[in-house]
This record gives sequence, C-alpha cells and structure tokens, in this order.
Amino acid sequence: MHGGSLMPAPNQQWTAAFERLQALLGERFSTAQAVRDHHGKDESWHTPQPPDAVCYPESVDEVAGIVRLCAADRIPIVPFGAGTSLEGHLMAERGGVSVDLTRMNRILAVNTEDMDATVEAGVTRKQLDRRLRDTGLFFAVDPGADATFGGMASTRASGTNAVRYGTMRDNVLALQVVLPDGGTIRTARRARKSAAGYDLTRLFVGAEGTLGVITEVSVRLYGVPEAISAAVVSFPDMESAITTAIATIQSGIPVARIELLDEIQLDAVNRHAGLDYPIQPTLFLEFHGTPAAVEEQAREFGVLAGDSGGSTFRWSTRPEERSRLWRARHDAYYAALALRPGCKGWVTDVCVPISRLAECILETQKDLRQSTLVAPLVGHVGDGNFHLVFLIDPERPEELEEAQRLNDRLVHRALALEGTCTGEHGVGLGKKQYMEPEHGAGAVATMQAIKQALDPHGIMNPGKILADTITPPGAGAPSPDPAG
Repeated sequence: MHGGSLMPAPNQQWTAAFERLQALLGERFSTAQAVRDHHGKDESWHTPQPPDAVCYPESVDEVAGIVRLCAADRIPIVPFGAGTSLEGHLMAERGGVSVDLTRMNRILAVNTEDMDATVEAGVTRKQLDRRLRDTGLFFAVDPGADATFGGMASTRASGTNAVRYGTMRDNVLALQVVLPDGGTIRTARRARKSAAGYDLTRLFVGAEGTLGVITEVSVRLYGVPEAISAAVVSFPDMESAITTAIATIQSGIPVARIELLDEIQLDAVNRHAGLDYPIQPTLFLEFHGTPAAVEEQAREFGVLAGDSGGSTFRWSTRPEERSRLWRARHDAYYAALALRPGCKGWVTDVCVPISRLAECILETQKDLRQSTLVAPLVGHVGDGNFHLVFLIDPERPEELEEAQRLNDRLVHRALALEGTCTGEHGVGLGKKQYMEPEHGAGAVATMQAIKQALDPHGIMNPGKILADTITPPGAGAPSPDPAG
C-alpha cells in the first residue's frame, strides 16, 4: 500500500486536517517522501515541487470528502493522473495535497449503438482501447502517452488524429466534477448536442484542475475504418514538406494523420526504432475509409507530393507495419533524448493558422541554426501545430536560458501570426505569462472572475494558467471544521 506513518506537514495548521484525511482513507493517504516526490514532477523541464501528502480516492464520494476537508483549511489540491503533462501542471508550488485518481479506473459504460463511453477519470487511453477491441469502435484522441481520461480532459489533449477527429474539446460529451467546495455536478447529458444553458463541459475541459476535480468523462467513439493505409514520404527541404501538407488540407483530402519530422528528429527516430528512412524532412500520413476511398486519397496525395519534390514513397496497409510506424512517431521524444545522453528535454509547442505554418516553422528553424542548442522539430501539421524538444544539459544554466529565449521568440512569433502559445500541451506554469498577450486583458479578467467565483480561496491547482488574484492558500483563518 501507499501509506506510512503520519508525518507533520510543513504547514503545521494542516496537521489536524491530515489526520482527518488519514481517517477517511487509511493506507490510501500517504506522506512518505518517495510517494510525495513521485507526485511533484511530470515530463516537463520544471524543477520538481512535491506536495505535503498524497490521497488515493476510489470513488467520487471520497474525492468530495477530500476536497471538503482541504477546503475547510484552505489546503491546496493538485489533481494527478498519469504524470505525463509537459508544462508543470503537477507541481505543488504551495504544497498541499495531490489527489491521485489512478484507482478510479472503471469503465462504467460502453454504449455501442450510441457510439459513446463513460469512464472514471483514472482510466487510461489504452485501457479503453482494449475494452473496445471487439466492438468495432475506437476512441480517436491519441496524445502518444498512455494518459488518463481525467488528465486528457483537463489539458484539452490532442494528438496525431486531431486533424480528422478533433481534440478532447470535440470528443468529450459530459463530465462529472467535484467543485472546490466539495459539491459534485454533471456538466451535461449524453445527447450529442444541447442548447440548454451554459456549456459547462467546455469550461472544465482545458481548465487544468484549476476549477475542480474531474472524476468521470463521457466521450465520443468512432467506427473502426474498413481500410487504413499509411505512408512515409521524404522531401528535399522543409518548405516542400510543409507546402505539401498545407495543399493536402486545402484540397480537402480527408487525411486522418499528417505528421512532419525535420531531419534531426527523423535521424533520431531512425536510430531509436531501427528504421532506415532518408535523413530528410519527412511526412508520416494515414488515410481512413473504404478500400476505394483510401486508394483515391493516397493517389491524390501522391500527385501533390510529387509536385513538391516528394520521393521515396513507402505505403503500407499491413497493421504491424503501421503500428511500427506510429510507435516510432509516438516515441519521438525519447528518440530525441537519446541524441544527447544525460540531457533534459524541454518540450514546447505552438499552433498557427495553417496558411502561416511555413512562415512560422522556417523562421523558427532560422533561430535554431543560429543557436548552440539542438532542438528536433515534429508537428501535427494538418492543424498547424508543431513541437520543439530543446535538449539541455541540466548542469549548464546558460542552456536553460537559451531555451527560454528561443521559446519566447517562438511563442511571440506564433501570436504575431494569429496563433496560440500552446496547441495541446496546456499552460500550467510554463506559459501563463503569455495568457494576456494572447487573449487580451479583458478576456483574462473574465477567466479570473470565473476562477474567483468557483474557487474563492484559490485551492484548486494554484499558480497554474492565471496570475494570482486570489488570497493565497493558508492565509487567514481556516473555515469551520466540516466534520462538526
């Protein structure tokens, strides 16, 4: 089990609350250092910041109980899923309690006729995939990591399939959420559309745990395509590859995935996955549909790619070859890290209108050529989103400073091109300084008003997304004891 002897919290006023949490959860409440350390870090470059304690609820009622006890003493709460986030979402900047939802991992319903499913927040993407294997259905959002549904909803996750099937914003039908006062709501019903009231589902999708704890998620499912074909195409330069990707989308070819890898990332993928693709800018693609439709889509794409100098076409409809290709793409981050053993990866992303994609990427690569840092590039170019992985020596602070400088230039370039500071990683700690430049003071003030209304004491994942406008957790007198 995860428990251990109760240790005093650094904030002594929380000790009584921690005793109540241990009484509620028993061995599923822990202050053990190793457990706390695990919950104070993610896949990002940010310095780990562990919570003071970790809770492992197994039901929505237990989550509500944890939140009520924490709210009484204004103890910060940081929801935790698979720990794969990339912008410091899980850092317990002000200590408090990490609520690990991985034990809430039941698939509650698969409604095959309605093509939807309802799962607890701790269910992972691959877990649902296994459950759907014999139904002829699949869940389309694929961020690469085996993330939990609560985490994917909280960060508005996306991935390689988004160009055809959309992001979590498009695929979440309804949520169950525990609010900062311990109350529980459902944001919608399972109907595919509704005009009844405020769209609370969209409010919590992407809120990064700052407005409540997501405990249940209902999602859209899709029919498994009759035919799937994958392709790999190399290009003489980045501009040719990007031009082909843009033309593919603008021509209306219903591509399911279209991924761009620059030469550095392609070389890393080759080495890591034992592949032998030419070391050139490369597109990975996938087409879904009937056999005739897939053949037509591939033929139309082939003409566009040929016009831009695309060569070394490799096509496959064999499942094992397609799986190997996309596994290599999903492992791109770890492949990049292997280019510089011992380094730390700082992953960043932006998204721009597709017509501005070539300009954004080419200017970014110009910056990288003038820098001492290595930063492989990979992108979901079908929707204008791309990523860099800055490979940094953690013992050299000047490299971190250079990555920060390049990242800042990248974000401001994307904003100048009417894009966003993050297409799918989220804001967390890493990008909250860009919220006002992107949205404007009025929109940010509106977000802050929503945060203030729902979380007046600022206990829900404090310090993420927005600059602080709320009384810091722990300040002032604690609220009355909910136990009486």
